[in-house]
Parts: sequence; structure tokens; C-alpha cells
Amino acid sequence: MTWIEPQKAEPNQKRDTMTPPRAPGLRAQSVYNALRRAIIEQALKPAMKLPEDSIGEQLGVSRTLVREALGRLAVEGLVELKPNRGASVAYPTLEEARDVFDVRRGLERLVAENLAGRLTAAQAAELEAHVRQEEMAHGRDGPESIRLSGEFHIKLAEMTGNALLLRYVQEASSRCSLILAIYGRPHSSECAVSEHRQLIEALRDGDAARAAHLMDHHLQSVVTRALLTPRAERDIRDLLAPYALSEGLTSP
Repeated sequence: MTWIEPQKAEPNQKRDTMTPPRAPGLRAQSVYNALRRAIIEQALKPAMKLPEDSIGEQLGVSRTLVREALGRLAVEGLVELKPNRGASVAYPTLEEARDVFDVRRGLERLVAENLAGRLTAAQAAELEAHVRQEEMAHGRDGPESIRLSGEFHIKLAEMTGNALLLRYVQEASSRCSLILAIYGRPHSSECAVSEHRQLIEALRDGDAARAAHLMDHHLQSVVTRALLTPRAERDIRDLLAPYALSEGLTSP
């Protein structure tokens, strides 16, 4: 039997530099991230249909991965899944919006209380860097400001080390970002950056009561600035009055 010596690579022979494909789990996370950001930044408008085939074609992934991402977004309240009608971007009502903010206020008071006095220097620096990003986006890009503001609160929840609390805060924050994208007036995030700085100071100082108060006041202010109040229902007769008058159907 003849022995064949393995061929040695030439010294200058080029290696295969092709990047290995991403693992399915990483690709699924990337699809989720892309869709979530597109919704929060209003590239995908509220009530817009989300066909799996078109999304998969655009992102270069299977419909299975798209369906998985849409399912996660539905749990967060950013997407609505209806039998025989597919998926669409959610469009919460003002009543639902107020309920979500009420729940979020309770959750984030807990975050502030738990994190006060436990914030490390590295964590404080990370939050300060994020606030600088918010300052750069402030007044320039409404959707980006909304996204960055939500991410600030998610960072705080991550720093508590409480996985369950993080999950609930992330869901509530995502819903609130969508709500602000729908109902928020221009510049409704005004003063939010300074409020974030005040919150960091209270957490660094270890003042749990003040941190919880600032958090509650901050979220209440967000709702007020966004004008999240129901529009008064007007009687149909009032709505039709000017048209009736123009047609000579009623007297002035």
C-alpha cells in the first residue's frame, strides 16, 4: 500500500476568509432587533401589515425566523397577530396607553429603589454616555429620541440584576415607545434628558426615596408632555351642524 503524504499548504497560500454564517439563534435575534427598531422609529407605521414573505425576502431570512420575531414582538405589545389576517403593527388606544404607563410607573419605581446605592462607577459612566447620545438626538430626530429614552430605562432595569423585573420593564417600555410614536406631540420628550441626569445623581447618591420620586415624576411628565388625554366625544348633531347650515337645512 502506497503512503500518500498529506499536502502541505504553501507559505503564501491564502486562507479562506469567508465569514461563517450566523447561528440560527443569532439570526433570529437580529430579525427581532431590526423589526423592533423599525417599529419604534416609525419606519413601520402603526396598523401597517407585516407580511412574513416580504420581510423574510428583505432581511434575507426564512419565514420561520420572521414568524418567531413577530411572536416575540406580539408578546411585547408592538405587533398584533390575528387569525387569517396575519400580523400588523399594533395601534393601542389612549385608554390602553394610560394603563400601560400606570403599570410602568410601578415597575420603574421598584427599579429605582433597588438600584439606589448599588450603582457602580462603571454603570454610572455607561448611563452618562447614553444620556450624551440622547442630547445629540434631542430636537433633531423624534423617533430616535423616543428609542434612546426607552433604552435608558431598560439599561437601568438590566443593572438591577433582576431578570424578571427586566423582562417586565422591557415589555412596558416597548409599548410606551410605540404609544409615544403614535400620540406624542412634537418635542414631547423635552426636559427628559435633564430628568435622566437627575435620576443618575440620585441613584449614585444612594437616595432611594428621591430616586423613586424622580422616576415617578419623570414618567408622569412624559405622559403630560405627550398629551395622552382622550379627545372628548362630540355629539353627531354638533358635527353635522355646519354642513346642515351650508345646505340651508337649519337656521343659524
